[in-house]
Amino acid sequence: MRCSTDQRKELERPCRYITRPAIANERLQRNRAGQVVLQLKSAFRDGTTHVVMLPLEFMQRLAALVPRPRLHLIRFHGVLAPNAKLRREIIPTPAESANEPACDHAHAQGAPGRMSWARLLKRVFDIDIEHCPNCGRSLKIIAAIEDPPVIDKILSHLGLPTRAPPRSPARRFDLFQII
Repeated sequence: MRCSTDQRKELERPCRYITRPAIANERLQRNRAGQVVLQLKSAFRDGTTHVVMLPLEFMQRLAALVPRPRLHLIRFHGVLAPNAKLRREIIPTPAESANEPACDHAHAQGAPGRMSWARLLKRVFDIDIEHCPNCGRSLKIIAAIEDPPVIDKILSHLGLPTRAPPRSPARRFDLFQII
């Protein structure tokens, strides 16, 4: 599906599809015995409409749906396959962006798939540590301090807290309603 940025209604459909849960919450309930009751979309051939299981068993089945890390979930075949002879003919070349530097990677000729940590900070948190916030000139990293006593000393000298703020307790989220 393809839509432009001003077509909000058409964009909503793929967004809803991407963010959908593995199982609809409306089909999950908990019975009085504490077991998880999963209502099936359609009845099995034998007439079964619900599956009842222990909460731990339900979590085991959900965990089985999570793919292993760094596992490719999309497979391409034919001319889109990675080693296809004609792939070069149909894959468009990426356009060079005028406002981005040509090299976003940590090493120019090293690992082509890696970005530098400074570029990642800029991309994710919008923190630009490569340029001075006052004058805009380039900054040079002179040290990376990792020793906790030295970090405490520097933070206390600057009048900043040396301990992280306390974490708030986790919010309770009741996934199942008791029926």
